[in-house]
Amino acid sequence: TLLKSGKVDYIISTSAKGRDPARDSVKIRRLATMNKIPCLTSIDTAGALAECLLGKFSETNTELVDINDMRKDKLKLSFTKMQGSGNDYIYINCFERTVNSPESLSAFLADRHYGIGGDGIVLICPSDAADAKMRMFNLDGSEGKMCGNAIRCVAKYLYDKGIVKKNEMRIETLSGIKTLNVFTSDGKVSSASVDMGKAVFKAKEIPVILGKKDKVIDEKVEIGGAHYRITCVSMGNPHCVVFTDDIASVDIQRLGPLFEYDRMFPERVNTEFVKVVGPNRLEMRVYERGSGETLACGTGACAAAAAAVVNGYAKEGEDIKVSLPGGELTVNYTKKAVIMTGDAKLVFEGVVEI
Repeated sequence: TLLKSGKVDYIISTSAKGRDPARDSVKIRRLATMNKIPCLTSIDTAGALAECLLGKFSETNTELVDINDMRKDKLKLSFTKMQGSGNDYIYINCFERTVNSPESLSAFLADRHYGIGGDGIVLICPSDAADAKMRMFNLDGSEGKMCGNAIRCVAKYLYDKGIVKKNEMRIETLSGIKTLNVFTSDGKVSSASVDMGKAVFKAKEIPVILGKKDKVIDEKVEIGGAHYRITCVSMGNPHCVVFTDDIASVDIQRLGPLFEYDRMFPERVNTEFVKVVGPNRLEMRVYERGSGETLACGTGACAAAAAAVVNGYAKEGEDIKVSLPGGELTVNYTKKAVIMTGDAKLVFEGVVEI
């Protein structure tokens, strides 16, 4: 009954006498096969699997290599670490080289304890449709469609390095081409504004599944045994905004994964816990899918501002200040577009051996 319930993820069955159909071990293995449950018949195999599950690598961020054609020397990779409102990423210039496995590189370099450290990696690549192309990878190696704080830093890199010497530039992302205006000080970009496109509230396009709701605005849901009122919006990636009077006491490390992997979010979700502190002023903490709690999230700030307007906490067409642990962003929401402005800073540059 338990095997048929769907609650069992793996089975370890080490019985050496496996040919008698009347034995429980044989019945268990047969049921495991019928219900497509992985069945391990060796403690050594189970131990190896446990080590893999505890590790930071998965099928989505592991590089396949030809063992007959492996390099003899370690690869030396130049990188630039930058941050926007506390959102720090490792930036790699792909105008000059190709990165074969950015998924595994992100898991390796962005590790907070062993790598360079960061919220992930960003590849700055040539584009046939825009001035440049940005590819962003989270801590777990999954590829993100858009990152508002990272794209400002990409603009700074392109301008400061002389690759794209324009005050207005277009950068291609997985969620479309974004237009940016950069602001300089002493010849270097200090901040930038980004046209993030429209905020989307249609449930199918976020996506979020909550009964037959066409939009999820101030809806009551149950997550982890507690009730919350949520507003869901897409800014090129899915967001769930939760308004609360006390964001400081939110156990975001526990709640974040519960929201991220809830069945109502088929592509997982970024979750913003937001407090309204005054007219057109918000405080926010964010749990980003694939990365955990981060100091800031540009698309999350845009989602929070859009949610604040549709819930009557802020005014459409006016600047909304969003305070995050890593800094402050200014967001202006209208039904036609969301404009976000914030800083872009160089942290350091270096070379890493892989």
